[in-house]
Amino acid sequence: MLIRQKYLDKLISGKDLNLIKVITGVRRSGKSTLLLQYKDYLIKEKVKDENIIYINFESAEFYDIKDYKDLYNYIKIRINNKNKYYILLDEVQNVEKWEKAVNSILVDFNTDIYITGSNAYLLSSELTTLLAGRVLTIKIYPFSFNEFIKEYPFKKEQDKFEKFDKYLKYGGMPMIVNMNDNEELIINYLNDLKEVVLKKDVINRNNIKDVVFLDNLIKYMASTIGNLTTPNSIAEFMKKNGSKISNETVDSYLKMLENAYFIYRVPRYELKGKQLLKTQGKYYFVDNGLKNMIDGISSYDTGSSYENLIYIELLRRGYEVYVGQYNDIEIDFIAIKPSERIYYQVSRSIMDEKVEEREKKSLLAINDNYKKVILTMDNVKNKQIDGIEVINIIDFLSN
Repeated sequence: MLIRQKYLDKLISGKDLNLIKVITGVRRSGKSTLLLQYKDYLIKEKVKDENIIYINFESAEFYDIKDYKDLYNYIKIRINNKNKYYILLDEVQNVEKWEKAVNSILVDFNTDIYITGSNAYLLSSELTTLLAGRVLTIKIYPFSFNEFIKEYPFKKEQDKFEKFDKYLKYGGMPMIVNMNDNEELIINYLNDLKEVVLKKDVINRNNIKDVVFLDNLIKYMASTIGNLTTPNSIAEFMKKNGSKISNETVDSYLKMLENAYFIYRVPRYELKGKQLLKTQGKYYFVDNGLKNMIDGISSYDTGSSYENLIYIELLRRGYEVYVGQYNDIEIDFIAIKPSERIYYQVSRSIMDEKVEEREKKSLLAINDNYKKVILTMDNVKNKQIDGIEVINIIDFLSN
C-alpha cells in the first residue's frame, strides 16, 4: 500500500509529545493502514515489539473489550513503568466511554497514544474536556489525484486526461486501486461502502428510524452540490414531494452525515463585513466516487463534480474553506491559511465569452491584493486575465 508520507510525517512529528494523536476521516479512507505504517516506523526506530500495543476494535480478537474498564485493564496488565509504551487504538469509538480509559492511561503510565475513528463524535466527546489542549488531530482524506495515479493500474499509453476521467468518475477511496480497472467491481465496492458508512456511522450510531427519508435526503444533497441551501429550504422541498419532515429534523440528519465525514458543510463568509453568515451554506461530499453512486455514475462529468473535487483538495492541502459573498456576488471558494488567502472560481470551461466574463467579474469585484484564480478544464498554460490566474484543473491537482 502507498506510503502516504504527508500524513505519516505528521504522526512522526508528534512522536513522544505529551499529546494524544487522533486520526479521523471517513471509513475506509486509509486510517488503519496509516496506523500500521506508523507501527512499522516505530519498529524501524528500534522500538521493541512488546512495547507497542496495537488494538483493532473491528477485529473479533478484541470483541471482549466493550467499555473503558475493559480497555484500561487490558493495557494495564501489559505495561510496566520501566519502559515507554506506544498505544495504537484503531476505531476506538467502538468502546463505550473509551475516552475515560485513554485519559487514565495517559495519566497513569509512560505512554504515547494514537487513536483512529470514523466519526466526528470522537472529537466532540468528553475527550476534548478531559484533555483540553492535549490532542493533536490529523484529518485523513481519500487519495489525492497524485496518489491515485501512482497506484491505479493504468495502461502506459493512457494520457493525463484519461487518468483524470477515472479519478473524476471513481473518486479516490484507496481500495479501488486494487480492483484492476474493473468498473463493475469498483461500482459494487463503492455502493457497498456507501451503505456501510450510512448504516454504521449514521443509522446505527444515531438510532435513526426513518431510513427512507435519510436516503431521499442524501439523493437531494447529491443533486444540489454547489447550491446555497438551508435545512428550512430542504424541508420545504421535501414537503412538496410528500415528506412530512421539520427543518429541525433535516438539520439533525445533516449534522449526522457531517459527523460521519460523509458530507461537509461550507459556510458563507461576507467579505465586506468580514464575518461568517449563519444563513445558507453549501454542501459537498467527501469523495466524488461516493457522490456518483448516489447521483448516478453516468452524470459524473458535471460542473458540480469539479467543484466537489476542488473543495476536498483544498481541505486536503490544509486550508479553511468558505463560500465567498461580496454584496450580491458569490465566490466559489475562499481558501485561508494563517498567512495566505486565495479566491477560486471553478468552471468546466470559460471558452464562452459570457462565462469568462461572469467568472472574472466575481473575482475582480473583490478589492484586495490576494491571489485570484479561475480553475477550468480548458487547455491553458501560464494564462492571466486582468491579473487573474487561469489554471487547468488537472495541472492544479498535479502540483
